[in-house]
Order: sequence, then structure tokens, then C-alpha cells
Amino acid sequence: MSVELQEPGGILPPAGAPEEPVGPVFDSPLKTFWRRFSRNRIAVVAAVLLLLIALTAAAAPLFASLSDRDSTNLKAANKPPGWEGHILGTDEIGRDVFARLIWGGRVSLTVGLTAVGISIGIGIIVGAISGFFGGWVDNVLMRVTDIFLSIPTLALLIVGAAILGPSITNTMIIIGAVSWPGVSRLVRGEILSLRARDFVTAARAAGARSGYIIRKHLVPNSMAPVLVSATLSVAGTIILEASLSFLGLGVQQPIPSWGNMLEAATNWRVLTLFWWQWMPPGFMIFFTALCIYIVGDALRDATDPRLK
Repeated sequence: MSVELQEPGGILPPAGAPEEPVGPVFDSPLKTFWRRFSRNRIAVVAAVLLLLIALTAAAAPLFASLSDRDSTNLKAANKPPGWEGHILGTDEIGRDVFARLIWGGRVSLTVGLTAVGISIGIGIIVGAISGFFGGWVDNVLMRVTDIFLSIPTLALLIVGAAILGPSITNTMIIIGAVSWPGVSRLVRGEILSLRARDFVTAARAAGARSGYIIRKHLVPNSMAPVLVSATLSVAGTIILEASLSFLGLGVQQPIPSWGNMLEAATNWRVLTLFWWQWMPPGFMIFFTALCIYIVGDALRDATDPRLK
């Protein structure tokens, strides 16, 4: 004869039954991030549009060949959109504007991402060393940072381009080399708030060296705001590349970029009569930068632990 044990509130569950979770269930950081980010519908749409722009630029050879991009035909110069298969018309020497716009996006995005990578790398190194060691090291590095911040960025870019010469590689190096001060200050502030934490004290007590603590503990824990800053910096870098190329000191013809395609707008006749030669690259710069700023703002909100 079996006897069932009972609790004051009812019958005990049979042996072997799965136990119900006790206490609150927490989502993973990735799920929490996605839940917060997906609440911003505009940012989700902007992220999808950015992905489409990036995929289109990466697949530029599928949309237009190099011959379509660079081949000239003076008899077909300055033709309006739709003329004999030219979706966006032709430029002053008969090149297809649509083909150059697609390939130009590939160049501009590559320059932007690479330059941001260079600036983030320099900024992390300078900011981490400055924030961790403090003292005279911090003073020296921050004064160098202040010098870079006190000089107009465009002036530094023009001087750098004049010294190294205009090219895609030099444009990426120059923009990355002058854009790191903001990142370094951000990383320094994060390191200053982290270096007094218990896990850093424990690592020091365990005999960990300074380089190990910076590399394994401090930098990884300060990356969330840095990634948000990097996202926002891509838009600014694309605009800087456009400025340099517009001035003739960035990407050089015949290689197209959105910036050097805008150079056509310096001609008053082109500006007033042939809008299709400068408006599409100008719109793409504006639209891409706007989407990046929207996504970056949403990323900042989604990674902020103070927001629920």
C-alpha cells in the first residue's frame, strides 16, 4: 500500500519530474542587446538599408564591370538618365554614372572602415596606457592629444595628403592618423573608472603584469562605448574622404569615389544643367551617414546598462 506525502499546499510532485526554475530567469547579454535595439524600429530599418548598401558595394562587379566604370565615349557625354541604358546618365566624358556610383561606394566604404580601424587602434593604445599608468605618462599623452584636437582636422588632412601624396592607401592612413584623439579620451575615461575595481586589484595581487591587465581586463571591459563611437566615426570618415577627394587630395581619377564624383559640382555649368552627375553621390553620402548615425545612436542606447 503506497502512501503519498503531502505538503500543506497539496501533493508533492512524483519522483523524477523536472524541477521548475527557482528565482528570476536572466536573458543573455546578446538577447538583452537585441531586445533593446529592436525596439527602435527606425534603427532596424536603417541597419537593413546599410546592409543593402554594403552588399551592393561589395558586389559591384555583378552590377557593372570595370569597362563600364572607366570606358569613355565623348559622343555620349552629358546624356541624361535613361539614355540608351544609362540609368543615371553619363558624365562629361561619357562614363556611366550608375557604374561609377556603385564602384565609388565600394571605395568610400572601404576607406571609411579601414581609416576607422586605424584610428580605433591608435586611440585604444594611447588611451589605455594613459589611463592605466597616470602621472607624467598621462600628462604627456594627453598634451599630445590636445595638440591634435586644437588643429582643424581638415587642415591636418590637407597637410598629410600634401606630404604623402593623394592615393587610396594614403587617404586611409591620413584619416586614421588624425582621427584617434577622441577615441583615446574615451578609452582613458573608461580605464580610469575600471583600474580601481576589485578584479584589477586581484589581478595585481596575483602577480599579473601591467600589459596583461590592460590587454585582458581593462580594454575588453571598455569596448562597448568604443564600438558605438567607431560606428558613428564611420559616417564622419566617409565625409572626410569625400572632402579630401573633392579637393583633389584623396582618391584620384579614374578610380571613382563618392567624394571625387562630387568634384563635378565645382563646374557651374554641370551644377546647374547636369544634376545627375553630382546629386546621386551627394545623396549617397548624406543617406549613408544618416543611417550610420541612427544605428549608432540606437547602439548607444542598447549598450547602456542604465537603460531598461
